[in-house]
Amino acid sequence: MSDTLTVSYIQSDLVWENSAQNRLNFEQQINKLQEVTNLIVLPEMFTTGFAMQPKNLAESMEGKTVKWMIQMAKKSNAAICGSIIISENNRYYNRFIFVNPSGDIQQYNKRHLFTLAGEHHKYEGGNKKVIINYKGWKICPMVCYDLRFPVWSRNTNDYDLLVYVANWPQPRIVAWNTLLKARAIENMSYVIGVNRVGTDPNGNNYNGNSVILDPLGNLVSPIAENIEACQTVTLSKSDLVTIRKKFNFLNDQDSFTLA
Repeated sequence: MSDTLTVSYIQSDLVWENSAQNRLNFEQQINKLQEVTNLIVLPEMFTTGFAMQPKNLAESMEGKTVKWMIQMAKKSNAAICGSIIISENNRYYNRFIFVNPSGDIQQYNKRHLFTLAGEHHKYEGGNKKVIINYKGWKICPMVCYDLRFPVWSRNTNDYDLLVYVANWPQPRIVAWNTLLKARAIENMSYVIGVNRVGTDPNGNNYNGNSVILDPLGNLVSPIAENIEACQTVTLSKSDLVTIRKKFNFLNDQDSFTLA
């Protein structure tokens, strides 16, 4: 168990539907990290962009990208996470994959599929909330559109860190900025939101605004807009506990059961 957790995010442009090139680009960026880190967070669908052709792009859990994540986690001695397109049992998933330095893998299937883009016609939604235990920290993974649904991310599991990976377009970036801060405040949790930059062939422009927030919604990393960027920040469990003891708002939350 560690009182501190050093986290790094990589905000990058994505090469459309080119897994090999995206893996190479992220490998180069990971190799350039100057500080020792415990966790590296990549965006949603980081090997393809937000693509609606899973039949042509999906990999298995034994595929090249998962093997690459295992390799990079061992090489950097840090957990690596992000979402990719996975094919399993003749269904496709937008799956958040978390790989430990040991090579152990944990996963979460995106629950809220983005109907505006027809994601629900191409992918199977998840139905299980996941809490990842890593170095004594409880981490709750989420993917993009999940951000708009606070009940799903409500901190009933006493997690310490909420992680959103996304392809969130610039026209709705105000919602991204606002909701990330809201999720940190209402759940009294650290929050990491990792978005991409660049433009995809569908004409969607992405301006990043990846961020790390403390349990009161304060910035603990600068916002990087319209540029590729890597940020590394050390989070403190004791600071989190102190804040929760001083402001025991979680004790007053409503109880509920998801259908």
